[in-house]
Amino acid sequence: MIIRNIKDEEVLDTTYLAHGGAIAQMILDRRTLKELGFLAIATLSSGRRIEAHVDPMEEIYFIMKGEGEMSVDGETNRVAMGDAIWIPSGSSHGLFNTGKDDCVILVIASAAW
Repeated sequence: MIIRNIKDEEVLDTTYLAHGGAIAQMILDRRTLKELGFLAIATLSSGRRIEAHVDPMEEIYFIMKGEGEMSVDGETNRVAMGDAIWIPSGSSHGLFNTGKDDCVILVIASAAW
């Protein structure tokens, strides 16, 4: 069993700027996982944007706090706390924080079957 906390040093050491807008950390990644790509947490400040980008893996964005506009392959929808957004492998996607507060998301990624 492996347990990670977002305050663990090995998680904090992975802090990076994700696609021009969010501050992100890898909670679990290829250093540990066998089948999944990663589990990350990201905080997107009010008015900030995760720029549209394409990843070679299937992803799920889970909105833990806040709200925004999520775009996947040109389709844009409002999202809020509790929403899970499926992003197919190879799809262009981005998120804009339209709220007054931080938008906190979990990102789960896996290679497409």
